[in-house]
Amino acid sequence: MSPQIIIFAIIIQNNMYRQKANPAYLFSIVLVAVIGGLLFGYDTAVISGAEKGLQAFFKGASDFNYTDGLHGFTSSSALIGCIIGAFISGILASSLGRKKTLFVAGVLFLLSALGSYFPEFLFFQKGVPTKGLLIAFNLYRILGGVGVGLASALCPMYIAEVAPASKKGKLVSWNQFAIIFGQLVVYFVNYLIIKSHANDPAVVEWTNQIGWRVMFLSEAVPAGLFALLILAVPETPRFLVLNYREEEALTVLSNINGEEKAREILAEIKETAVEKKENLLSYGLIVVFIGCMLSVFQQIIGINAVLYFAPRIFESMGVSNNMLFTVIMGVINISFTLVAVFTVEKIGRKPLLITGSLGMALGALGVALSNITTLPAFVPVISIML
Repeated sequence: MSPQIIIFAIIIQNNMYRQKANPAYLFSIVLVAVIGGLLFGYDTAVISGAEKGLQAFFKGASDFNYTDGLHGFTSSSALIGCIIGAFISGILASSLGRKKTLFVAGVLFLLSALGSYFPEFLFFQKGVPTKGLLIAFNLYRILGGVGVGLASALCPMYIAEVAPASKKGKLVSWNQFAIIFGQLVVYFVNYLIIKSHANDPAVVEWTNQIGWRVMFLSEAVPAGLFALLILAVPETPRFLVLNYREEEALTVLSNINGEEKAREILAEIKETAVEKKENLLSYGLIVVFIGCMLSVFQQIIGINAVLYFAPRIFESMGVSNNMLFTVIMGVINISFTLVAVFTVEKIGRKPLLITGSLGMALGALGVALSNITTLPAFVPVISIML
């Protein structure tokens, strides 16, 4: 078959796809964006398995005292990067575009994984804990945190801007599923890494010197994959319209919705694509306050402490196989995320928010009571699961 015939066939095929909606195309580009959510969860929870070995490693330093306070900071230093990433996400999304900003996030995830695995790179002696090495390690974790901040803002934005209106809620919910799935994956990976040396008499020494490094290195696989795949997806139609690239926007919309529907959507985007400044409180002070506090209370309940120190928490409760219980916690988490994904369009956002908030309150109450009264060990375990 001649090259001309092949090219002609491809053109005809593309035109056929543009005439009607192509669910496979939409699924493929959303799937790539969802990997960014997976990396968000992976990077957040990887510290849970690594922190104990990390603490033992830096406690061996001779030039400074690695206190519990320093360990707490080191375990959560990625959050500093999260704040930075979230703060600059809007600026980068508007200037570079959604796609390029997600690529930057992928590169940051990759650099953080490699740097956390080998923070001695270029400047320090391998395996020798020092104050300088601790600073370098935290810088790499903060770098990954910037990626988390970017991904947390850009992944749902990208999905929302490419998804048809009828599927927007469900597809954006899949990003939250990916975050929880990323946490579950890393819990399982950490469990397998520890289990691989379970019969080694020197397993504790291995974990303190190498195990925690391997856990951080494991993130390089999904991070590298995400950075490569994001190059293959299109820019969002909204960003293209904002930058006067309407033909490209129409092509993307046609591949997703079919050409006839795409022209309608393009017209709607053009009507609303003018970026304008409005009063911050145009919806009312109470609405803005409640919207912000929903996010604040979701974090302030202490879920990040559980994510970061789950194995240690379960161990303090007398659980022998603490890494396995961490995996079980991840399974429960992801199960109820799926409940939200499949019911959000039917039940609505508000009832699910109320139900989830009551669940968090009961769980927190159970943990609190377990700390001030003598209760069976299963009570705080079940409360954390809740």
